[in-house]
Amino acid sequence: MLKKPIVLFFIILVSTFCHAQLVNRLDHSTIPVNALDEKINYLMKAANVHGLAIAVFNDNKAVYKKTFGHKRFDLKTPLRVNTNVYGASLSKAVFAVLVMKLVEEGIIDLDTPLENYLPKPVYEYQPLTRWHDNYNDLRNDSLYKSITARMCLSHSTGFANWRWDEKDEKLRVNFIPGTKYGYSGEGMVYLQVVLEKMLGKSLEELMNERIFKPLNMQNSAYSWKAAFENDYAWGHKTNGDHYEKDKDNEPRAASTLETTLEDYTLFFEAVLQNKIIRPSSTIKMFTPQMRLRSVQQFGPLRFKDSTFYDAIELSSGLGWILLQSPFGVGAFKEGHGDGFQHYSILYPEKGMGIVIMTNSDNGESIFKELLETAIADSFTPWYWVNYIPYNYKAD
Repeated sequence: MLKKPIVLFFIILVSTFCHAQLVNRLDHSTIPVNALDEKINYLMKAANVHGLAIAVFNDNKAVYKKTFGHKRFDLKTPLRVNTNVYGASLSKAVFAVLVMKLVEEGIIDLDTPLENYLPKPVYEYQPLTRWHDNYNDLRNDSLYKSITARMCLSHSTGFANWRWDEKDEKLRVNFIPGTKYGYSGEGMVYLQVVLEKMLGKSLEELMNERIFKPLNMQNSAYSWKAAFENDYAWGHKTNGDHYEKDKDNEPRAASTLETTLEDYTLFFEAVLQNKIIRPSSTIKMFTPQMRLRSVQQFGPLRFKDSTFYDAIELSSGLGWILLQSPFGVGAFKEGHGDGFQHYSILYPEKGMGIVIMTNSDNGESIFKELLETAIADSFTPWYWVNYIPYNYKAD
């Protein structure tokens, strides 16, 4: 016959084990880990998603972190938590935290025109890269002089997403800065270039000093490193063919992050736990800057306004997009490139969140259902970000 202390210990042990096998969701429900595993496998098979890495956060820390599928589909090599994955626009969220850190340090102000930090106009500097720090096109453009860090982070600079999106591929300011939303990688890169010239340090140096090393993100960089050759993911087309891996990107704040699920999980925990910036800075980062009313973020419907998203008060934050829910603010950031489709959202007041990274052009087609299953997130504006479900049938 077991003694009472042993019985009690056994009950506690079983209870702890069972609790560890559950993931808490926003609506106070839970999902067993094995049920989430099964759902992910089902969705990937149904939508032909080639590889997926996912982390779910409860109480400000990761409680579920797994990979599924392959880093290269034709070779059937498994995707792992330390496999390098191209981060695409997840880059912007990390850059936003870096900028907020520099604001805390008094190095830069969110509302001072960036032109004021340089001893001469930005177009007078000799370009040091293949294209992104060449601002000759702004020589006769007076509007850019009012652009601030806040405008760069909130996508209201007036720049196109990238200069090659313009018909003549020349960089210009298309509206009075600060007056409306226009998603722009160029805006982020302009802020990056000003910081580099101000501080005499590269983006990589600034990231290593203030983000990557403090968080022990050993496999992250804004340019390709030889160390990534041992284990990296290939992007896949919808039919399973792979894209050639792009390894010659120069560091750009908006788009060139190379990372892993393990590292990006550390970053997400740091945001939730205020490890890099103070709570007051996190609140500023997640404070609405401008309401967003377009039907979609990109494409022709970006010019058409609607009331579709009024209920969630969809807004731009600083480096993130924001929504309002019964569980507080939700701050999300997407990533999209050839063969790589990602999504991340956190609910800081609940200490919850999720990171989804895929190396498949089919990845976004399962995000809506996966978000609803994993964390009961029915608030993400899936149509605005064009996450059309694989089984979607229009009315």
